[in-house]
Amino acid sequence: MTRPLPLDEQLCFSLYAATIAINRAYKPMLDRLGITYPQFLVLLTLSEAEDGMSVGAIAERLALEPSTITPLAKRMEGAGLVTRIRSEADARQVRVALTAAGRARWAESGCLAPTIVARSGMAPERLAALNAEVAALRKALADAPD
Repeated sequence: MTRPLPLDEQLCFSLYAATIAINRAYKPMLDRLGITYPQFLVLLTLSEAEDGMSVGAIAERLALEPSTITPLAKRMEGAGLVTRIRSEADARQVRVALTAAGRARWAESGCLAPTIVARSGMAPERLAALNAEVAALRKALADAPD
């Protein structure tokens, strides 16, 4: 029987621990803005769309389930950051769009990537290459048959 790799040599642990470290680096900035990291991701996603997106499209873009996006969008609507409009043609479809306040919050947050560049001490090109590798891994795992 093959022995498992030590924890520090497990890719899954390295990715998990890196995610925690990134979230900790972002947390003070997000706290000042009054948003969570998932809300930041929704703002980012919606900033890429001129006229909003369906809950399903946001979920697909973020590799999440629509049932995760729905309560998140409701909280963001309550905070005045987005509007949620139910489709007249299909009541199951909800379109989410940034409000003026949401666009302003997005402009305040901007890109948090410079924080990671500064804290990591890595060149932006190295981080971009690492991101491309992780994205390729994610795609390969998502596309693999069950």
